[in-house]
Amino acid sequence: MTKELGVGIIGCGNISTTYFSLSPLFKGLKVLACADINVQAAQARAEEYGVKAQTIDELLANDEIDVIVNLTIPDAHFPVSKAILRAGKHVYSEKPLVLTLEQGEELRRIAKEKNLSVGCAPDTFLGGAHQLARKYIDEGGIGRVTSGACYVMSPGMEMWHPNPDFFFLPGGGPILDLGPYYIANLINLIGPVKRVGAMTSMASETRTITSAPRSGEIIPVKTPTTIQAILEFVSGATVTLTASWDVWSHRHANMELYGTDGSLYVPDPNFFGGVVEASGRDKEIKALDGWEHPFGIFNQESPQGPRANYRTAGLADMAMAIIEGRDARCSLDRTLHGVDVMTSILKSGEEGRFIELTTTCTQPAALGIEEAQALLK
Repeated sequence: MTKELGVGIIGCGNISTTYFSLSPLFKGLKVLACADINVQAAQARAEEYGVKAQTIDELLANDEIDVIVNLTIPDAHFPVSKAILRAGKHVYSEKPLVLTLEQGEELRRIAKEKNLSVGCAPDTFLGGAHQLARKYIDEGGIGRVTSGACYVMSPGMEMWHPNPDFFFLPGGGPILDLGPYYIANLINLIGPVKRVGAMTSMASETRTITSAPRSGEIIPVKTPTTIQAILEFVSGATVTLTASWDVWSHRHANMELYGTDGSLYVPDPNFFGGVVEASGRDKEIKALDGWEHPFGIFNQESPQGPRANYRTAGLADMAMAIIEGRDARCSLDRTLHGVDVMTSILKSGEEGRFIELTTTCTQPAALGIEEAQALLK
């Protein structure tokens, strides 16, 4: 019987339902308790999912808990994760891990000192579609990747989120909020980044909330909302990344990679599934033959139709990595490299120069069919 790690959750907002509802799919972990600065929120989630509601201090001191999932707001990620490590628990955080490279290095120092693991979302690159893209690249399907283009653009968050303020403050913005999905997948597909350059701007100094319950309220914008970046990878590939909340509509694909022998069209890195297409030198674009990857199978309904959603896969992989003594795919090194990429993009936009990265990492191990099945109960 596979050993299980006891899991606690700090932060009982909307995203917590994903971890509560999907974690039972996976081996190696069992959610036992939750906490929130809003005691009523913790109690509500505890009753809904049959776990124990505790104060944050009680959860940190709970001997049954081995790893704590940090689902607080981005600005609180660093102090909460630091407190978790100080309490002797492993950490798995929602993205972004931290807001500065210095904060990440501090977490690394404490984790090493206490022999603890730190992991971080996103884990969508473990999805069936993105692992099929990885397999195709690894097998030389488009030759050597030389360049690419990524786009994640929309009008913003104030149309649907009930409290969108933090999205438009330092620590928010489309790069730190949505960039992690794209950068994690690029690291999965191509490897680490060498240097970045960017231009940044904002369309307006204020935003008007149009979602309930605060419709009509005006909030300030204190961080760039349009970022045009170029990433040079250690491999030599160069990829452009446009992230914006100032675009009402567009026709750009989410992610395209170009190689010496063809092109690869990768679906939205925000999600686990989707259709992967490719062309060779004949320029004929075709969908790749599907494969029965467990994390590409539809398991949820959405307004856009059936969807594959296996969030918590990264947490499960980290739990099994701890148990088996191997490298976790959503590891601290890769996550911290992603933070370096994102913060360097913003720094480049401020300073008008290319920024050489000070961190690096390896590509995560591919997650094939058998490896994915091994994570499921």
